[in-house]
Amino acid sequence: MRFVRSALGATFLCLASVLLALPASAASPLDNATCLSCHDGKKGNLEVPAADGSKRALHSVAPDKFGQSVHAQMQCVACHTDIKDNAETANAHAKDPAQALKKVDCAGCHQDLWDQAQKDSSAKSKPRLELVAKNIAAYKNSFHARPSADDNTKPNASCDNCHDTHSFNVPAKDSPQYNDWRLTISNTCGTSCHDDQLETYAGSVHGQEVLDKKNPKAAVCSDCHTAHAVVNSSSDPFKLAVTDQCGSCHEENLKTYKGTFHGQISTLGYAYTAKCYNCHGSHEILRADDPKSKVHVNNRLETCRECHSGKKELALAPAGFVSFEPHGHVNDFNRYPQIWVAWQIMVQLLVGTFGFFWVHTLLWFYREFKERKATSAHRRIKAEAVPTHLKGKHVKRFSLTWRIAHITFALSLMVLTITGMPLFYADVSWAPVIMTALGGPQTAGLIHRVAAVIFAGVFFWHLIYITVRIAKDWKNFKFFGPNSLVPNLQDGKDMLAMFKWFFGQGPRPVFDRWTYWEKFDYWAPFWGVTIIGVSGLMMWFPHFFGAFLPGWVFNVAAIFHAEEAFLAVVFLFTVHFFNNHFRPDKFPLEVVMFTGTFSLEEFKHDHGVEYQRLVDTGELEKYLVDAPSPAKMAFSRALGFVLICIGLTLLTLVAIGFFSSSH
Repeated sequence: MRFVRSALGATFLCLASVLLALPASAASPLDNATCLSCHDGKKGNLEVPAADGSKRALHSVAPDKFGQSVHAQMQCVACHTDIKDNAETANAHAKDPAQALKKVDCAGCHQDLWDQAQKDSSAKSKPRLELVAKNIAAYKNSFHARPSADDNTKPNASCDNCHDTHSFNVPAKDSPQYNDWRLTISNTCGTSCHDDQLETYAGSVHGQEVLDKKNPKAAVCSDCHTAHAVVNSSSDPFKLAVTDQCGSCHEENLKTYKGTFHGQISTLGYAYTAKCYNCHGSHEILRADDPKSKVHVNNRLETCRECHSGKKELALAPAGFVSFEPHGHVNDFNRYPQIWVAWQIMVQLLVGTFGFFWVHTLLWFYREFKERKATSAHRRIKAEAVPTHLKGKHVKRFSLTWRIAHITFALSLMVLTITGMPLFYADVSWAPVIMTALGGPQTAGLIHRVAAVIFAGVFFWHLIYITVRIAKDWKNFKFFGPNSLVPNLQDGKDMLAMFKWFFGQGPRPVFDRWTYWEKFDYWAPFWGVTIIGVSGLMMWFPHFFGAFLPGWVFNVAAIFHAEEAFLAVVFLFTVHFFNNHFRPDKFPLEVVMFTGTFSLEEFKHDHGVEYQRLVDTGELEKYLVDAPSPAKMAFSRALGFVLICIGLTLLTLVAIGFFSSSH
């Protein structure tokens, strides 16, 4: 019996050895050749039971295309993981055919590969895999990844809806093969899901270029909607992003659009103003000279009225809107003569004003600093310059009414600056931050208009006040007298004498009640308020002015408003601040506009002609008052420093905007 058992054991071992020595082909391996022997499409449709019991045709794979794909070196079962070899039944699909196969998880597979690459520190050598991982992350948050309304067990679109995974291979950019592949994108999107959009797109200028003329540079679906981060086209992120997508081809048009109110609001990150597609359409874009185009001159008013419809906050667009130039710019006189002329006027005004007064400021600083250093480094004005019994006295220069008007004017201008400049420099980093802090463009606009009304109110109050005062004292008032702010011949002489002093060719001139630079400071707002005010009103009420003015006046108004505001802000916070606070004789602060008085010594130094006249006529003591209390001086200095700090901060923001803004 023991011999029999030994013989049987030996026989079993021999059989096992023979079986193990058989070639692998005997076990019906599931390599790609085996799979393609059925799935190459040459055996007719392969069908399996569907979930509802009906027959479902399986996808066929073209061996030649698969051989050129990025997955060509992979085995089919690497993705189709639940298909197992079964030698006993010679059936490649060992599981119950009635059970549905697992859905291939493209995203999960690539994400696992990327996670593993990060773990084994090989990620840097696999940039393509990193790009795929980023695309997966974008897709998961996209509109395509959401459950389908028809079958919530499936997404709106999966990887293989757009990419044929068995032949997927995106050629290298700038290659002929890439251009050919790009031309297929619109048909892929349209024939798979978006057939209505494809039909509309086919008749558009973009579709004609792509589908008919085979121009790979024309826009396809993924240019506007992106390839993987597809979002709902009615969402704010899409509305904001699609404009930049348009600009990737239409760069000059994007630049000019950003210079408009619509573009400024969009650049700040708010989606409620008109974008490219609001005017030009989306899938149905036609050339501007096409009679069917939304922006054709015959259709433009109707297009404007899609937003300016008379409902909600926007009044009905008037006829003047038709001639507004949304892409007008200052460099083409032939196409936009009014815009070109307006820009030239403002450039000359800016260059002339800053050119003169900045040179004036630098020369003044140099001369005054040099004299101060040579005579008295610690005392601005010698106290012994006035009679001993009058030392410590002050001269009243501004009444309480004038001081209130001045500070109201200053504060309203600062508010106008902080609420207006974010629009002017919408593409600068600080602009959206400030706009958010202000509560958004609509709130900022309300604040801006309130400040404008206050600013204009002070201006018109001043006109009325001056008119009444002159009328009451008409017989004694002299338009070119010493108390008048009207420029006269003496101002010209004083200015020439000042420049002689700058260059050491004469003594420092002695001035009367008002200096020539103070008169300029006074009259500049008459020009500025008129230009800023009128242009601002036009942009505030475009539906009113557009009813009887052509649309290009709004282009001109925008130039005048912005550039004049820039001139006012920069002039006030450089030249005006220097003249009154920063020159060596006044540094670091002059408080006369806050206290209403200055010392008799300062009065004699700055306005020697008036001082001598009052002394000669015996009227000096009529204007003398006691010095402000220490508390009043401390408050005035604190207030002055706060306003100066605000002004310099605004000036810094404007400077950053000027040197870094794209326009």
